[in-house]
Amino acid sequence: MRLGLDLSRLQADDATEVSSPGLRPDIKRLRDSGTAIAAMWFLMFGCNASIPVEPTVYDLLASLPDGVKRVQVKTTTYNGKDGWVVQVGRRPYSVGNRGLLVPYDPDALDFFFILDGDLTMYLIPSLVLAGRVMVLLRNYRKYIVGDIGSLLKCAAPVG
Repeated sequence: MRLGLDLSRLQADDATEVSSPGLRPDIKRLRDSGTAIAAMWFLMFGCNASIPVEPTVYDLLASLPDGVKRVQVKTTTYNGKDGWVVQVGRRPYSVGNRGLLVPYDPDALDFFFILDGDLTMYLIPSLVLAGRVMVLLRNYRKYIVGDIGSLLKCAAPVG
């Protein structure tokens, strides 16, 4: 404006509504976004998060007050008759990745960050899930750390 340039083309006029490009969240994409959501959760609480460059047994490193922790991220969209069920086992590397599920070594991980189809987040110590390959999440309610909406509510308003 100080230079006397016409900036009218950069301003939305009343007839032009600014709208979203028609995007909507899709629960089928939960698996694709799980690690990013987990990283965001740690970052929102002041814990640096890092996604490994090379394939590892964990999906995320989180710098907590008591040290760097290895986090395996799991998501589920399977809501059985008794509630959300999540696979917490892994398949050993094999052709077609069709091997039987085996539990993670609890010494190789510190936490499981689990996100269910209701977008509830759990942070469960690996020792709690040691030896398991599937769990019913309603049995782990004490490990709920919030939901996606709670991340937005905990942010202090700017201004």
